[in-house]
Amino acid sequence: MDKNLEKHVVKTGTLTVGIVCKDGIILAADNRQTYASGNAVAYIAGTADKVSKINERIIVTTAGGASDTRKVISHVKAEIRLKELKSKQKVGLKNVASLMSNMLFQNIRRPSMIPSIAHFLIAGYDDTGIGLYEVSPDGYLQKIETYRATGAPFESLGIFDVEYTPKITLEEGIKLAKKVFRATMGRQPGVGDGFDIYTIKKGEIKKVSSQKVSNEMVDKSK
Repeated sequence: MDKNLEKHVVKTGTLTVGIVCKDGIILAADNRQTYASGNAVAYIAGTADKVSKINERIIVTTAGGASDTRKVISHVKAEIRLKELKSKQKVGLKNVASLMSNMLFQNIRRPSMIPSIAHFLIAGYDDTGIGLYEVSPDGYLQKIETYRATGAPFESLGIFDVEYTPKITLEEGIKLAKKVFRATMGRQPGVGDGFDIYTIKKGEIKKVSSQKVSNEMVDKSK
């Protein structure tokens, strides 16, 4: 991409986290948007909620170009509604993840002045149970059995490697997610402005934590 053009592309930052617990799944993301972060510098473009609702059973975290992620999610929602109207049946979680995977596979291989870059973690429940999937920018689809951190993983992976166990509970997982975000926000300029944490259990998706941090500078003289 042309460097002058890249400076004006809004990106989601980003740190998104998925954790498979013994009694459910955690999905979380920070709130910072940036312009063309690079060389340890991020130009803040604003804030955004990076956990989006596909339907009442499935949610997704977004990383990459803001316009790319919004477009893909919008198309996926429309496709799901059409499929469910035609079949009179609910579309399963894996099928939704596969649909998103196919879209990303095609988008990134389409010649463009602005390459389509989008990265998703998808979690939810259906008749088969609960699940967590990752869709990489190249369209690669993978079911996650433990944990995944996208966007700014280097600071977070060390914490996960030490503290994650397959027996972790949702309550413990929420604490772990908060620790990862707080550690990463202090080291990655593209990550910040708070975070949102959701839990997924069979029949229930719930927002359990939301921490917002202001960008305004504090006047220490007062």
